[in-house]
Amino acid sequence: MAKHAALLPTTFARTIENWLVEDIPSFDYGGYVVGDDEKEATLYCKSPGILAGVPFFNEVFRQTGCTVFWSFEEGAEIIPQSGRVAVAQVHGPARRILMGERLALNILARCSGIASRARRLRSIADQKAFAGVIAGTRKTTPGFRLVEKYGMEVGGADTHRMDLSTMVMLKDNHVWATGSITNAVMRARSAAGFSIKIEVECQSEEEALEAIAAGADIVMLDNFTPEDMAVCATSLKAHCLSNHRQVLIEASGGITEETAANFMSPAIDIISFGAMTQGVPHVDFSLKIYP
Repeated sequence: MAKHAALLPTTFARTIENWLVEDIPSFDYGGYVVGDDEKEATLYCKSPGILAGVPFFNEVFRQTGCTVFWSFEEGAEIIPQSGRVAVAQVHGPARRILMGERLALNILARCSGIASRARRLRSIADQKAFAGVIAGTRKTTPGFRLVEKYGMEVGGADTHRMDLSTMVMLKDNHVWATGSITNAVMRARSAAGFSIKIEVECQSEEEALEAIAAGADIVMLDNFTPEDMAVCATSLKAHCLSNHRQVLIEASGGITEETAANFMSPAIDIISFGAMTQGVPHVDFSLKIYP
C-alpha cells in the first residue's frame, strides 16, 4: 500500500462509489459489447511526472471487481522512454475494466499533475536552501479536494488548511464585516478557543502589526512584491522577537512556479500557492486492453 494512503479517511471508498454511480446511472452499453471475458490491461504513462493517486485508482478497480499490480511505487518520478512506459497491470473481466477506466484515469492524471508541481516547487525551495514550508491552498475543485490535497502530500508539499473547520483564516471580507482586524481576531478567538490557529491576511506592515497585537498566530502577506515581502517579513520577525512573540509569516498572492524563488526569504516561514491546483497540467495516462 502507498505510504500516504494511511492518511485517507474510510469514507473515500464511498466517494469512489458515488463517482461510479455518476458515470453509470443506468445501462452500460459499451460494457455489454465487450462482455465478461477475463482480460489484462496495461496502464501507460505518456508524459513525465510524479505518480500519485494510487489508492484511488486501486479503489475504483476494487469496486469494479478487478485487481491492479503496480510496477512503480507511488511518489516515483516517471520518465517515459520512447513515448510511454508501462506502470501497472489491471486484471479482470473486460466489461469491468472499462467500467472503471475513465474514472481511474481522470483521478490519476490530475492527482499526479498536482504532485508533480508540488515536487517541482519543493525542489526549487531545496535549491534555494529555503527552510520554510511550501503549501497549497483551499483553491480546490468542489468534490475533488481530497484527491487534490492528497497529490500535494505525495509531491512533498504541505496541504495548508483542509477546510473552513481546520483553521481560522481572516481575509479582507472578514475584516470589513467586523470593522477591524482586532475585532475579527477577537471574535474568532472567542469561538475557536486555544486549539485552533488564527491567520490574518494583511496588505501592509501596519495591518500585520495590528494582527500580531490582536493575537494572530499567522500573518499572511498578500500580493507583495518579492522585495517588499522580504523587507516587511524581516521587520515583522524583529518586532516579534523583541516582544517575545512566536508568529509565522506566510507569503501568498499570485506566486507561481516561475516566480517562487524570488519570494524565498529567510524571514518567510510559509509560501502558499493557489497555482498548485489551478491551471496545473495533468500527467498523461492511458489504459490499453490487448487481445
